[in-house]
Amino acid sequence: MAPGLSNPFSPLLFISYPVGSDSVDVRYAKGYLDLVFLAYYIIFFSFVRQVIIIHVCHRVARYLGIKREGILDRFGEQGYALIYFAIMGAWGYRIMGQLPTYWFRTEYFWIGYPQWEMKPELKRYYLMHMAYWCQQLIVLLLGLEKPRKDYQELVVHHIVTLWLIGWSYLVNLTLIGNAVYMSMDIPDAFLAFSKLLNYIKLERAKFVSFVVFIAVWTYFRHYLNFVILWSVWTEFDLVPEVSRVWAPPTGAWLVWWMKYQIFAPILLLQMLNLFWYYLIWRIAIRSVTSTLTDDRSDDEDNDGDADDINEKDE
Repeated sequence: MAPGLSNPFSPLLFISYPVGSDSVDVRYAKGYLDLVFLAYYIIFFSFVRQVIIIHVCHRVARYLGIKREGILDRFGEQGYALIYFAIMGAWGYRIMGQLPTYWFRTEYFWIGYPQWEMKPELKRYYLMHMAYWCQQLIVLLLGLEKPRKDYQELVVHHIVTLWLIGWSYLVNLTLIGNAVYMSMDIPDAFLAFSKLLNYIKLERAKFVSFVVFIAVWTYFRHYLNFVILWSVWTEFDLVPEVSRVWAPPTGAWLVWWMKYQIFAPILLLQMLNLFWYYLIWRIAIRSVTSTLTDDRSDDEDNDGDADDINEKDE
């Protein structure tokens, strides 16, 4: 932590703004130094991404017999995605276990609003996730990865994700934010793992992992996401009456129309997920009658023979 911020570099590495004097249940507020923390970790993830892709994943891929440059790049990207989403999915689960919202007890998104002061682990998790998605959007916009066929959908997805992260953090809705993170991160880890197995041509293993992935995706990306949407639509009125005002100095932002501002981006995210879900099932159906093919990315090496599974890199 950064107890007194006596070191000018502390805001780069550690979360800022501890509040209260309770040494057992420390809480943190928001502030402008959070932007410094965010900027540092955007750079941090840029560095870590390159190290993992080039010095870890590429070496593993070559050891496993992958030689084509395009496949090496995709293997590296998915290896990094697997590591990131496995860690963040587990971390998000751990954090939810400390909150009244476990396991998706959605009424607590609203009861006790605003979530004005955060547990330190929740704040750190939230800001690091925001830094990751900022870095991923930069990667897309600068063309640091070979564009996929669904490039436009991915750009929209990243923008909507940052909209959700930024607004939920600003208006003190971090508990619902943690739930949305959970519904997205865990299936992404299974997706990356399935694609890695596909790259190394483990036919039986990749088939089993793909089936498991579809089940996990269905539960997290659709069922739980609709649970969250239903909560926004039907439980918003559980917000305490005193907090249904636009009063940023007190942490309360939830006037009546904010219900729709919260609902809209989550619904848009669900529409994107349904688009990808359709492609996933198209691949699954084709795999029953023919070789599993890639319907979502350009050919990895311009000769059209690169297999992939649902080339979505959320």
